[in-house]
Amino acid sequence: MPGTRKLGRATSHRTAMLRALVTFLLENGKIETTVTRAKEVRSLTEKMITIAKEKNLHNYRLVMSFVTKEEVANKLFEEIAPKYVDRNGGYTRITKLGPRRGDAAEMAIIELL
Repeated sequence: MPGTRKLGRATSHRTAMLRALVTFLLENGKIETTVTRAKEVRSLTEKMITIAKEKNLHNYRLVMSFVTKEEVANKLFEEIAPKYVDRNGGYTRITKLGPRRGDAAEMAIIELL
């Protein structure tokens, strides 16, 4: 399910990292990461929210196969997705922060709207 960017990691590591980032974003509402990771997380998070807008067993199992915490999946279906029922995408915002000290990687904050 993860997108096209390789992010300098093997497939299994990249998938695990993106699953964790999506879970943390849905749990906390906002995370700080690099710009390229934020762009990948945005697409996956928006897919999860779109799936969760229709509440049924099949969609719950789809979300649970990607999100790593059951309580976050429940929060997604009960609190997050109902806020976006009348919205067609655009559930997240990426704000660039500037270079990270040390390796000068471009940093960003990704948050739910």
